[in-house]
Amino acid sequence: MAVKDRVEAVLNVGLRVPSIMLLDVLYRWDVSSFFQKIQRSSLSNNPLFQYKYLALYLHYVGYILSLVLLTLPRQHLVKLYLYVLTALLLFAGHQVSRDYVRSELESGYEGPVYLEPLSMNRFTTALIGQLVVCTLCSCVMQTKRIWLFSAHLLPLVARLCLVPLETIVFINKFSMIFTGLEVIYFLASNLLVPYNLAKTAYRELAQVVEVYGLLALGMSLWNQLVLPVLFMCFWLLLFALQIYSYFSTRDQPTSRERLLFLFLTSIAECCSTPYSLLGLVFTVSFIALGVLTLCKFYLQGYRAFMNDNTMHRGMTEGITLLILAVQTGLIELQVIHRAFLLSIILFIVVASILQSMLEIADPIVLALGASRDKSLWKHFRAVSLCLFLLIFPAYMAYMICQFFHMDFWHTVARDLKGVLGTLLIYVLFMVEEFRKAPVENMDEVIYCVNGTYRLLEFLVAVCVVCYGVSETVFGEWSVMGSTIILVHSYYNVWLRAQLGWQSFLLRRDAVNKIKSLPTASNTQLEQYNDICAICYQDMNSAVITPCSHFFHAGCLKKWLYVQETCPLCHSQLKSQSPAAGVNSQETPAANQSPAGQEDAPAAKKEEEDTPSHDGKEEESTDMCHDVLRGESEVRVQRAVVDFGGLTVTFQTVAKS
Repeated sequence: MAVKDRVEAVLNVGLRVPSIMLLDVLYRWDVSSFFQKIQRSSLSNNPLFQYKYLALYLHYVGYILSLVLLTLPRQHLVKLYLYVLTALLLFAGHQVSRDYVRSELESGYEGPVYLEPLSMNRFTTALIGQLVVCTLCSCVMQTKRIWLFSAHLLPLVARLCLVPLETIVFINKFSMIFTGLEVIYFLASNLLVPYNLAKTAYRELAQVVEVYGLLALGMSLWNQLVLPVLFMCFWLLLFALQIYSYFSTRDQPTSRERLLFLFLTSIAECCSTPYSLLGLVFTVSFIALGVLTLCKFYLQGYRAFMNDNTMHRGMTEGITLLILAVQTGLIELQVIHRAFLLSIILFIVVASILQSMLEIADPIVLALGASRDKSLWKHFRAVSLCLFLLIFPAYMAYMICQFFHMDFWHTVARDLKGVLGTLLIYVLFMVEEFRKAPVENMDEVIYCVNGTYRLLEFLVAVCVVCYGVSETVFGEWSVMGSTIILVHSYYNVWLRAQLGWQSFLLRRDAVNKIKSLPTASNTQLEQYNDICAICYQDMNSAVITPCSHFFHAGCLKKWLYVQETCPLCHSQLKSQSPAAGVNSQETPAANQSPAGQEDAPAAKKEEEDTPSHDGKEEESTDMCHDVLRGESEVRVQRAVVDFGGLTVTFQTVAKS
């Protein structure tokens, strides 16, 4: 991205932050209490403060102006800020002139300024300031007509011409009136600009809605206004001002407990309105995104950014914070109560971040343990992150219980169970690697570990639902709470129960199918004299499928967890009777005949002749099936075939 684009992106966010701050101030401002204070003060006789409804209307006009500033295009927004800056410069110039005239009246000297040193110093200082103001106004408005911004120089010129001091006061007022008339003329000449902008914007919005719909319009405005970054910058500015206001009034050092309390109360002060609450939500989302990105980078390096998961972008943590804040009525509480509640909500958000880190680390750690990777640095990173996810939640729960005397251990139990399960499976994989031989029933052990972890998760979810239902029935009922309970019941209880039951049924069916398949005898294994096409290991024992293919029983059972077809020919594997099993044992497949048996009986050929294959690697599944069903005179060359993500390698020999 070029420097110009970066500057424009910064301006697009920075120039819109004041509009959000104005909305926040207007939300905090109570018109009724404001007028009650005015009536009790000396300003009650001022006609500007005697019309309450006029001020109320101006209050809503302020909302409209804030929204207009928020949605203005960047080019017009820059122009508007330049106009405001010019007006402030003109005001500053007239303030300098007024102070100069006042100082001259107080001195009472009416002679030439160059004869009196103090008068000369005052004149020089005022002249330099006025020239700077005129130059800046000319540069900001991009015009060479500098005289348009020089009305406040008239008192200085009059003093230089030895005009009486009483007349200089009148000239100063005239210069202010002249500048005001210039501003009024400029506003009148651009009076139709807001109308034209609104008309153009309405026409473009109508076209976008007609062609693409409301959703596309919302996404376009979301991207153009960069609302997440905008609200995050707004909240960080509020938080920085809150911290600065505290330390600017404190001279003594602050203890650790006091710093934690200051941190929580500052956050509580900065989420007392819906706008500041949204700012906190987006800030937490970006912090979570940074932590998860750092976690992925620590585990995988730059390869982690190739496959990005939309669930690990910090949105889950931000939405969790927003739901909990709305459900508990966070912005309606007092500051102390809000700080206490925020400590609990932020603890839950941190636990959600740790859970997301575990979801990132779990497949990487397990794949590393199963891939037989010899890199010690990769193993150290994976194990160290798991140990961090095991120790830090317990320490965090211990520390927060020290401050608030509450039991949070059940909140981190899910993370601890998940990390322990991942580490246990990783250790089993490493033990199998060091043994240099497959561990018996390794798949069953892993399934038991995962099943125990999932069962505990399911029981925790059921307990949460039961507690929520009891609070809803016997406590305070709310629409938000009931909705959350229903969503939690569907996704974390019902769907988990369905997935767990389906997994159990698949494993049971796979075990039954394996038990129904005939076992190969030693003679058949000697005649086959080949490896298992799934694990590429020698076969001391094997089962025979109805399509007469040989596999390890454990390997085929794992395959049947995924799909109920043969890994080689994709024919359906159905349970068969013992008699059928005996018959299938008597006649092995022609394509699995040993190397010494090249000529099979003609009765074993397919009805249609299969063309012979050359020695190149085949990737088509249909062509591989032809090879597997090939004629007895054909010895197959080396081929690599992909069956639904499983790569199978087999050896054959060309026709003799």
